Amino acid sequence: MEKSKVYYTDLRTSFTENLPQKLERLIKTAGIGNIDFENKYAAVKIHFGEPGNLAYLRPNYAAVVVKVVKELGGKAFLTDCNTLYVGGRKNALDHLDAAYTNGFSPFSTGCHVIIADGLKGTDEELVPVEGGEYIKEAKIGRAIMDADVVISLNHFKGHEATGFGGALKNLGMGGGSRAGKMEMHSAGKPYVNEDACVGCGRCIKICAHDAPSITDGKASIDLDKCVGCGRCIGVCPMDAVCVALDESNDILNCKIAEYSKAVLSGRPHFHISLVIDVSPNCDCHAENDIPIVPDVGMFASFDPVALDMACADAVNKQPVIAGSQLDRMPHVHQDHFTDSAPSTNWKSCLEHAEKIGIGCREYELIKI
Repeated sequence: MEKSKVYYTDLRTSFTENLPQKLERLIKTAGIGNIDFENKYAAVKIHFGEPGNLAYLRPNYAAVVVKVVKELGGKAFLTDCNTLYVGGRKNALDHLDAAYTNGFSPFSTGCHVIIADGLKGTDEELVPVEGGEYIKEAKIGRAIMDADVVISLNHFKGHEATGFGGALKNLGMGGGSRAGKMEMHSAGKPYVNEDACVGCGRCIKICAHDAPSITDGKASIDLDKCVGCGRCIGVCPMDAVCVALDESNDILNCKIAEYSKAVLSGRPHFHISLVIDVSPNCDCHAENDIPIVPDVGMFASFDPVALDMACADAVNKQPVIAGSQLDRMPHVHQDHFTDSAPSTNWKSCLEHAEKIGIGCREYELIKI
């Protein structure tokens, strides 16, 4: 198999070229202009950052991508799906508040923000996964599937369950609706936290299979009737419907790969990763710890698998930052991500992604 091309630039600047300009040169050199954007809708998949987290990508970088897409005749929008957990981005209104608070407005980025799975995280499209071993139909946010072109703009950082978060994590987990996120995280079905339940009955109204019922003012779910669609999670006003986060990390990674394939199949796509502020945990945290390694640079490729591999290799070549989470962990795996979160295995995602035909782990690194 031919190696995929991954383009890279460091973070050095000059009096004639700043970082946004350097990012623009990177993605143009990597070939983004080879995509036909003329009058096409381009979904720029990004993480807006959980309120309280300051490691997310600045909107200035998104503005560069949007500018290039517009120059090529495309109609760009920034997008993400609502979160499964209870936080600042669990519904579209809170999610938009978070995006605007963190600087992602039409005035700063040049385009609008669309929350892909709608107000309550239930606006999804069922997308067949060809060759899927764990997922037959992925539940993807509808606005992402409505786009003609997909661009992933990723903050490459550590993750407590998947090892790291890069292009595939941004696309697969980030592209899943709330029910899709449940499917990736859970080996089972939702249950009701009775302490939080107020017996409003909205779960009963949304269920097509008569699984929820109310007894003595509290809901419960008949798991024999439940099909695991997760729509009750989206409509519960008290976040009383919960999901068991009981999937193994390896299978979680494989499911993320299969969801990524659902997002990308059948249309042009391009991927950008910034290896900066490499925090040990996801930007979904309402805080960010100090980076585990120094800033590395900016990467771009048509192959998200090769891109993630190149970024992981680049991080593993970096020295450990003193006092970071990684610095305080035993260094037994010779791998920064596994040493930082020993229960994780990031390679399982890339291996599975390559197996199902998303891309190739072998890459040629081209520095500009």
